[in-house]
Amino acid sequence: MTRYAPQAQLALILGLLALAFWLSADFQRIAAGVAMFLLGMVMLEDGFKGLGGSILERLLARATGSLPRAMTFGVLATTVTQSSSLVSVISISFLSAGLISLQAGLGIIFGANLGTTTGAWLIAGVGLRVDIAAYAMPMLAFGAVLMFQSQPAARGSGQVLLGIGLIFLGIAFIKDGFDAFSARFDLTRLALTGVLGLLVYTLIGAAATVVMQSSHATMLLVITALATGQISYENALAVAIGANIGTTVTALIGAASANYQGKRLALGHLIFNFATALTALALIVPLRMTVDWVSDGLGIAADDFALRLAVFHTLFNCLGIALMVPVIPRLLVFLERRIAPPAPNISKPRYINADLGSFPATILTALQKELRHLHENAAQLISEGLNLRLEDLTQSKDIALTVARAREPIQLDFDRRYEEKVKSLHAAMVEFVAQNTTLPLPAPVVTRLQELREAAGALVRAVKATKHMRKNTNRFTTADRGEITALYDGLRREIAHIVVAIGRLEATAPEERSALWIEEERRALEESGRDAVRAVEAALQTRRIAASDATSFLNDSGYAFEAMRALLDSAQRAYRTDDAAEAEIERLLELDDDETLPETKLS
Repeated sequence: MTRYAPQAQLALILGLLALAFWLSADFQRIAAGVAMFLLGMVMLEDGFKGLGGSILERLLARATGSLPRAMTFGVLATTVTQSSSLVSVISISFLSAGLISLQAGLGIIFGANLGTTTGAWLIAGVGLRVDIAAYAMPMLAFGAVLMFQSQPAARGSGQVLLGIGLIFLGIAFIKDGFDAFSARFDLTRLALTGVLGLLVYTLIGAAATVVMQSSHATMLLVITALATGQISYENALAVAIGANIGTTVTALIGAASANYQGKRLALGHLIFNFATALTALALIVPLRMTVDWVSDGLGIAADDFALRLAVFHTLFNCLGIALMVPVIPRLLVFLERRIAPPAPNISKPRYINADLGSFPATILTALQKELRHLHENAAQLISEGLNLRLEDLTQSKDIALTVARAREPIQLDFDRRYEEKVKSLHAAMVEFVAQNTTLPLPAPVVTRLQELREAAGALVRAVKATKHMRKNTNRFTTADRGEITALYDGLRREIAHIVVAIGRLEATAPEERSALWIEEERRALEESGRDAVRAVEAALQTRRIAASDATSFLNDSGYAFEAMRALLDSAQRAYRTDDAAEAEIERLLELDDDETLPETKLS
């Protein structure tokens, strides 16, 4: 449910409401009921985010193994939360973060559409037959007390109770309003028959859903109006079809800030709903006959049009699923061609620029992927800053030999590359963490976000340290100048070894990763530093290098070891496995990997 309308639309809604209030006091009761219903939906959605958001995330991550599982999740999650928008937002966020596939996202959306039909059954089967206002009062009282508690679970439970209470109270208000309204006006005089009636009332259903941003609210109004005799059964069927069309606008608005994957899912949702609606309109006569047959089999009275409308709502959504599931492979191809991924730009964020909602799994995963992106940029710049090519190092079977043969100078504007490829990306990550740590996230998640930010900062320090080595590296390694070249090659070899090792760590399956090698590398670095000093002293004593060259090397070795320590610090923070939040994300990622990563043993 989108909570904010454009200014022009808002002005139109307020103007129409004011006019309707002036014309009819009974309409005020109906409008108040709709307002309470919508507010209840918002409270219910927020409550489930706080109470069961993490549960929904874990279930969603496990519902991507197959299309039937994804559809089942969509049905069950929407039935429990009574909010297809919440399920859709989580799906778009997970898809944008790369935690689920596009096919799984479509399956969840298809299932969520079917799950919305349970709302019609609840309203028609319970809401109009029981004095639910009496049940609403205690829910509102208990919910208000719980909502103001400090514990997240209690606060979320209070919001859920308040949401249900407001929904019940809204239904009661709408029912009473229509009862009073029907005593003075007979809206069935506005009924339209035939094709014209289908088209007009389909548009009315779509418009109502767009205005209220809730198909549940539209179905509530039409079922209540149908039960009080204010709309014909035929026109009510058309409104139900239009309500499904209107939900696509909500999905399109929600995908406006999503990445290309989220836009693909929104377009798929649009195609599904329009194809379902057009088919239902074309087959309205046999569909109505099928509804009568099913209703008779269920023992629904011939004049109980509210329940028969619920049957129709379910059947035509099932029809849509039956139509679309066989063509999902073609739909996927169409969506991927229609909305192509943007050309990779290593200067801009790839993962943290999408609307990820307030879900810990998507936020952490997106930041971790962006950190890998930053590492790729940093590793490339560090390598070229040392006159080495990263692709040669990663493919080399003998790094020492590869470094020794790398004598060709690499033309590089280091400062410009740093500004474009490293600094700008790091700044975006810092801003992302700052914004998300203000959200009501679990403490381990906030800690992990800050740790990943520190890992990004360590990469920046490594790049800056390499920059200081650039001048003398060009001076002493583009041609063999004896002992001093060998010393600088030693520094380049040590840095290259760590860069390659971290890259292999990234390509290693999570369960195979071990951070022990990082501590071993730290100890080895200290010994290498002492060896470098001893080697310079020996070369000076035997006059194999000049004193000025020795001074340059000692300065640059300090920068080199600073860069290596920073790289190890970044890797340690990025791949630490004892953190509960990180372990959860790794499990989520493992569930969605279609291919097994190659095993890599680190030295």
